[in-house]
Amino acid sequence: MTAAPALVVIGGGPRGTGVIERIAANAAELWGDRPLDIHLVDPYPPGGGRIWREDQSPLLRMNSMAEDVTMFTDDTVQLDGPVRPGPALHTWAADVREGRTVIATDPAVLDEIRGLGGQDFPSRRLQSAYLRWVYEQAVAALPPGITVHEHTGHALRLTGPAGGRQQVRIQGRAEPLTAELVILTIGHLDAEPNPVQKELSAFAARHGLVHLPPGFTADTDLSALPAGEPVLVRGFGLAFIDLMALLTEGRGGHHRNGTYIPSGREPVLYVGSRRGVPYHSKIGYTWQGERPPLPHHFGAAQVAEVLDRPGPVDFRRDLWPLVTRELGHAHYHRLFTAHPERTAMDRGDFEEKYAVAGPGSPELAALVASAVPDPADRLDLDALDHPLDGVRHASYDALQDGLRAYITADLERRHDPRHSPDLAVFLGLLSVYGQLTGLGDTGEEWHGFFSYLASGPPGPRLRQLLALSQAGVVRFLGAGMTVEADEEQGVFRARSATVPGARTAARALVEARLPGPSLRGTRSPLLSGLYEDGAAGTESGLLSVAPEDGRILDRDGRPHPRRFALGPFTTARSSGAFTRPRTGGPAFRQNDATARTALALLRDLSCRDPLTA
Repeated sequence: MTAAPALVVIGGGPRGTGVIERIAANAAELWGDRPLDIHLVDPYPPGGGRIWREDQSPLLRMNSMAEDVTMFTDDTVQLDGPVRPGPALHTWAADVREGRTVIATDPAVLDEIRGLGGQDFPSRRLQSAYLRWVYEQAVAALPPGITVHEHTGHALRLTGPAGGRQQVRIQGRAEPLTAELVILTIGHLDAEPNPVQKELSAFAARHGLVHLPPGFTADTDLSALPAGEPVLVRGFGLAFIDLMALLTEGRGGHHRNGTYIPSGREPVLYVGSRRGVPYHSKIGYTWQGERPPLPHHFGAAQVAEVLDRPGPVDFRRDLWPLVTRELGHAHYHRLFTAHPERTAMDRGDFEEKYAVAGPGSPELAALVASAVPDPADRLDLDALDHPLDGVRHASYDALQDGLRAYITADLERRHDPRHSPDLAVFLGLLSVYGQLTGLGDTGEEWHGFFSYLASGPPGPRLRQLLALSQAGVVRFLGAGMTVEADEEQGVFRARSATVPGARTAARALVEARLPGPSLRGTRSPLLSGLYEDGAAGTESGLLSVAPEDGRILDRDGRPHPRRFALGPFTTARSSGAFTRPRTGGPAFRQNDATARTALALLRDLSCRDPLTA
C-alpha cells in the first residue's frame, strides 16, 4: 500500500493557519487529488496559538481596530496563487451577530461580538474566536485527499538528512513524526535571561526582592508585586500597557468618566525607558481621498540596488536614507493633496525638487521650509523618535506635568484628521516594511522605530494612562532610564537623563518588554537544536531563511531542501501579527510562496520516489 506523503507544520497560530489556507488555495493547481497528511503541532489550540489563545484576561486587547484586521488575501496582494477573499474581523463579527456565521465560544465573547464596531479595539479572546474560525475554514477548504492531524505538545527536535525524510520529536509522544517536509511557523518565543538579567535576578534573590525579566505579560505571575509599594518598570511599549491594565483594573480598580478609582490593591508603577514616552497612539480616524502612490522612492528597484552593493547591508547607511525619503514622500503628498491651503509651492515643483534633494541635506530642509510654512506640518522623524532629547526637568513632579501634556497632545493630534499626513506616514511605514522583508535581517533599530510610531496602543489606553497618572498609580521617570543594584541598601535604584541627579528606589523591578528573538538565547530546544546543527543565524540572532520561499539557510547560504520557516524569529518577519485589508500584506505573499514551493516539492518527491507502507 502506498503511504500518503506527510508535511509537518510546527506552530498553529496565525502563521500556521495562514500557511494551511494557502495550501488549500494552491492545492488544485499544484497537488490535485493526491493524498497528503498535514501534521499540525502546537501545545495551544490551533488558530490563536499561544499569544491569541482564548484562555486569557478579557482586559488584554488588540492594538488594532477590528476593521484593520484580516486573515484573507485580496487583489492588492502580490502572489502567484489564487486570491481567496474572506471577511475582516469586523465583517465576520457582523456575520456572527446576524446569524450568517455560527461559532461555538464563551458567552462573554459572544456578548462582545454583539457590540463590536469596526473602529473598536477587540479583546484578544475575541480575536481568538475569529482565528479559530479562519483555521476551521482553511481546513474545510482543503481537497478531500488532504487530511490535517492535530498534535498537542511542544516540538522538541527536528532531525533528518537534507536529502531524506525529516523526524520531529514532540513532547509526550513516544515516536517522532516522520515527514517529507517541515514548515516552522512558530510565533514569539521565550528566551533565557542575558547576563545583565541574570545578575539582577541574583541580586533580587540575595536581598529578597522581586525581579521579573522580559516575558509575555499574560503569562507572567504578577502576584509577587505588593499593593501600595513602588515598582520600577523598564519599558514603555505594549508590554507595559498590558501590565498597567492587569495591575490596576485587574486588581479591582476601575475607570469612570476619565478618572481612575483605585481599589487599594495596586502597586505604584514608576515607568521609564530609552525614549521615556509611551508608543504613539493609534490613529483614530479613517482614510479619506487620494492615497499616496507607494512604493515610490523605495521599491523593488532600490532593493535590488542595495543587494547588488558589495559587503553586508548597513541599515543606517544603506536603508535609512531610502526610508526617510519614502516616508517624507507619503507625508507631503498627503499634505499637498488634502491640505493645499497649508502649502506655499506648486505640488509638481515641490515633488521634482524633493526627488533630487539629499535626505537630511540643507537643500531638503530649505525646500521644506519654503514649501510648508508651519513647522507642525513638516515631517521631523528625529523629533518623533526622540521627543525628550534635550528636555530636562528640575524634579519628578515637574516631569509628571510635562509628560501628561505630551501624551495629551499626541492623543489630540492622532485623532484629528487635519493631521492626516500622519496616517499617510503610517501607510508609508507599511510599504517600507514590505520592501525590507526582501533584505533579510535589517537589525532591531528599524523594528523598534516601526513599533513605536505605527504599532502603539489604542487611544483609550493612553487616556487610561493619563487617569492613572493623575491618581498617582503611575509615575513617569523619563528618558535614558537606567537601573542600579544597590548592594548596601538592598534595593533597586532608577535614574533618567530627564531629571538629572534624582533617583527612585524600589524593591521590585519589572522588565516590561518581550524577549528579543535570538537563536542563541532561545528557550526553544527546537530552534537551538537547528542552530547547533548548522542553521544560519544573523548577527542579531534571527534564523536566516531564503526571502523567496522561506527555506532555512545553512551557514554557507544554502537553502535546506526540506525545511522552511516563517515568523518573528526569522529574517522573513513582517510588520505585525495581522494585515490591514487592501494594504498588500507581505505576510500573505510569504505564506503563498512557501505553500507553493512546498506543494511543488512534495509533488516532485512523490513522483520520483513513491513511499510504500
